[in-house]
Amino acid sequence: MSRTRSVVTSASGVHRRTVLAAAGAVTLSAGVGYALHPTDSHAAATDSQAAAASEAPVAASRKVTPAAPLAPYTKGTTLASVAAPRNSSGYRRLGDGPGWKRVVRGELAAAKSGRADRRTALAAFVQFTDLHLMDVQHPLRLEYLRSHDPHAWRPHEALTVPGAVSLVERVNALRGAPVTGAPLHFVMTTGDNTDNNAHSELEWFMKVMSGGRITPNTGDPRHYEGVQNSGLKLYWQPDSTTRDGDKALGFPHLKGFLAASGREVRSPGLNLPWYSTVGNHDALPLGCYGSHADPYLAEAAIGGKKLMSVSAADARKLQDAIKNAKDPRGGGYRDFLRAHARAMRSVTPDEKRAPYTQADYLKAHLDPAHQGHGPAGHGYSSANLDAGTQYYAFRVSGDVIGISLDTTDAGGHYDGSIGTAQLTWLARTLKENKDAYAIVFSHHTSKTMTNTRSDPARPGERRHDGAEVVSVLSAHPGVLAWVNGHIHKNVITPHKASGGRSFWEISTASHVDHPQLARVVEVVDNKDGTLSLFTTLIESAAPHRTDYTDLTQTGLAALYRELSFNAPGANKTLAGAAADRNTELVLKKG
Repeated sequence: MSRTRSVVTSASGVHRRTVLAAAGAVTLSAGVGYALHPTDSHAAATDSQAAAASEAPVAASRKVTPAAPLAPYTKGTTLASVAAPRNSSGYRRLGDGPGWKRVVRGELAAAKSGRADRRTALAAFVQFTDLHLMDVQHPLRLEYLRSHDPHAWRPHEALTVPGAVSLVERVNALRGAPVTGAPLHFVMTTGDNTDNNAHSELEWFMKVMSGGRITPNTGDPRHYEGVQNSGLKLYWQPDSTTRDGDKALGFPHLKGFLAASGREVRSPGLNLPWYSTVGNHDALPLGCYGSHADPYLAEAAIGGKKLMSVSAADARKLQDAIKNAKDPRGGGYRDFLRAHARAMRSVTPDEKRAPYTQADYLKAHLDPAHQGHGPAGHGYSSANLDAGTQYYAFRVSGDVIGISLDTTDAGGHYDGSIGTAQLTWLARTLKENKDAYAIVFSHHTSKTMTNTRSDPARPGERRHDGAEVVSVLSAHPGVLAWVNGHIHKNVITPHKASGGRSFWEISTASHVDHPQLARVVEVVDNKDGTLSLFTTLIESAAPHRTDYTDLTQTGLAALYRELSFNAPGANKTLAGAAADRNTELVLKKG
């Protein structure tokens, strides 16, 4: 098949609530799925599944006059402006700062002159990653690690929901792809959509993305019960005049902050189709304990006791156990909580805080109530539910496919890997679609796929690290990019293999730590033997300047950004270098 079809032609009407390229029929579910041929689909498992695939609903076909490409633009992107501090010391207020220029990177192929006049758009999409929507009153949270590590708890965590809704509003306001002006095909989340693996957070995530009313409050609906009204000077006490450690650094006294943070938020939902990739915080309790963690933790999650303070020495020991994977199943954490039972405070129990399972995660995506602009299942299908898998493939446009991997390790720990069955499926999917370009999505980066602990559900299956995934991707000339998150930092890495096969690994900063970014990616054919991937970072729609008297949904989203900039102990390098932000990534055509 041709690899030069314009995205403007093949994706016309996408921004008018149309699901791309019959997404319902061509979505490939892990281990079962459908081959991504241009015009048909074939099941790879059983006759009954093949029959179901052939009857899968296809997006309604309408004759639509292709819209003329929009002109390139910068408004609403970090090319135009980036939030920047207005003062030079202490607690720093934000305002409008200069934009970030685009950097051309030619490590994999030389950029040829005149390409801007020749290029044709093939695909365009938006990446969200590491939203970390948080139930901040959850009894199992590890806020008290802050006594050892200042950044183990962030002062802005109560505002993750209005912050995420403001990001949705930014995407909805984009005129199209910034460089080509082509319609945006979809939004992909690359994991850690939730933070504590709680049902409450999963519901909030689905409504943020697809639209709805969200009340980011659990426990007692009348008031907040957590570390920020505990009176403990370890945490910012926004409603109180208490001279806590954060106020000593310049954090404000904001009467009414906690009530505002738990008020109803309304999300318009994305006006594009969206797909979902799973991260370790989605799959594992607290993002680090095995999916079959100690039953005590599941009971404690919905219970009425919450630990808020431990000694720095105890915090250091627990953090060390987590970082070094000394307690992947959570038994040590159970013992830690029991040892500190007398120090716990009473909170209102709430069953909505229960951990969700893989099946729960899939069912939430398949629920018609959360379909929004589609596609049904947001990449996942009933075949995933039957097979107990969370990986799939889908058609982006006539020339490009997307592949979403599940790199979480159910055996525990926050770094990742994939099993043999998934690695085999990945290689087969790429081979069966050798005439298409491929964009691969995952939560973990190649360098953070070092955890090869056995999956309890598949104890005999070998796990594979990031280097092995790179090897598989490098063997297929159609692979253009591996898009991921997890590290909360903008990093773009070239991968060059023998025979001239190469691809770019694009890792994007989180939306919980400053600079709170998402990324637009455009794929173009330069018509000179090269392709270019344009990456453009975007912030939320919230104004850069904050107003302490404005505790509306928009005001809280602006405050979310400013508080994150000032978070004690925060890494100040997460924006990455200029070459990791707004870029043109050139590579040879396979």
